[in-house]
Amino acid sequence: MTGDKDSQATILHADLDAFYASVEQLLDPSLRGRPVAVGGGVVLAASYEAKAFGVHGGMPGRKARELCPGLIFVGGNFQHYKRLGDAAIGVLGDFTPLVERISIDEAFADVAGCTHLFGSPEAIAHQVRRRVRTEIGLPISVGVARTKHLAKIASQVAKPDGLVVVAPETELEFLHGLPVELMWGVGPATRAKLGELGVSTIGQLANTPGWSLERVLGPAAGGKLSALAWNRDPRAIETHRSARSAGAQSALGKKPAAPRIIRPTILHLADRVASRLRAKSLSGRTVTVRVRFADLSAVTHAISLDQPVSATATLAEIAEELVWSVLARHPRERTISLLAVSVSHLEKEWALQLELPLGLADEARRPGTRRGAARWSADRAVDKIRARFGSDAVGYGPLALETPHSVPDAFRELAEREL
Repeated sequence: MTGDKDSQATILHADLDAFYASVEQLLDPSLRGRPVAVGGGVVLAASYEAKAFGVHGGMPGRKARELCPGLIFVGGNFQHYKRLGDAAIGVLGDFTPLVERISIDEAFADVAGCTHLFGSPEAIAHQVRRRVRTEIGLPISVGVARTKHLAKIASQVAKPDGLVVVAPETELEFLHGLPVELMWGVGPATRAKLGELGVSTIGQLANTPGWSLERVLGPAAGGKLSALAWNRDPRAIETHRSARSAGAQSALGKKPAAPRIIRPTILHLADRVASRLRAKSLSGRTVTVRVRFADLSAVTHAISLDQPVSATATLAEIAEELVWSVLARHPRERTISLLAVSVSHLEKEWALQLELPLGLADEARRPGTRRGAARWSADRAVDKIRARFGSDAVGYGPLALETPHSVPDAFRELAEREL
């Protein structure tokens, strides 16, 4: 990196602390200072008081109660999460237009162009934290660094409710002593693979030969992590990010891998994903499902289609077939704890192009066939009714008669912002 701008720590990463649980404690003062978990059968989020007992997101509710007998479960106020998340991230926009929001509760900001108005990046970070605390009532941690990756790591080190500024001359000293799992993209599986190489810190990763990393992680992932370990991250702030995928998931606790569980769950997830696609006039060519088993191990399976889809029924059929394919390859797994559906390789859907009946193998699922056109019309009728009377006004098949228990879109495990 060259130039004066690249030599300064001007990138902020702001991350609301234990966001969902903190919102619950804000809404109900009696919960403040007490261990709180959002969810029920599965912990979706935990307060710091609960985390002190080892409770964390994705943990079965029964195990969480064993670790923390005084744990208080709440159902979740998702409208408030969005409202307060928007307000908190909006504070960054009062200082700079260069804000890149990456989830409901975190965002990057580049303040290089506004220091003459508001002071140094550190001073701006202090102002952001103070305003979020006093105006919204939530704790927020901020990391300040020269690159996005390091700023995000700094905000994690700052938690809870803190501020860490990494000066350019201390970057590697700061970075190399930290555990490798703090790096963006290092989850449990990658951490385990690195552990096989004797790598537990970012410094050890930085000094591991590239060929060794590529052998274990593959060329792309190995090269990327090696560069990040030396703080080589040229990514700039993206204020307008196009959606790469749309997805939803449902945490089930521990349920049998049976049609009575799988079919309505997949239909509900397909409904959520497809309706969001149609609202943006999008459709996608790749459908992916994720199946998590009782031991929390997970398997993904995907298929790429000749024709992009956005029809709820079609997406549900494809996703259900993928789930059963996964289960067929894992016959010993008879209990599932989570199902997820996503659609990627998105493209604009301007109008429905009708097709002649040609006897193609996938004709029943092609949008322009008679059956596809009927589904297109039905979906848009449902969309119009919901737009006028609310999302619960009409549903598909058995879903209209029951209340689904699924994880809201805000709890997806992807860093990318959803549609």
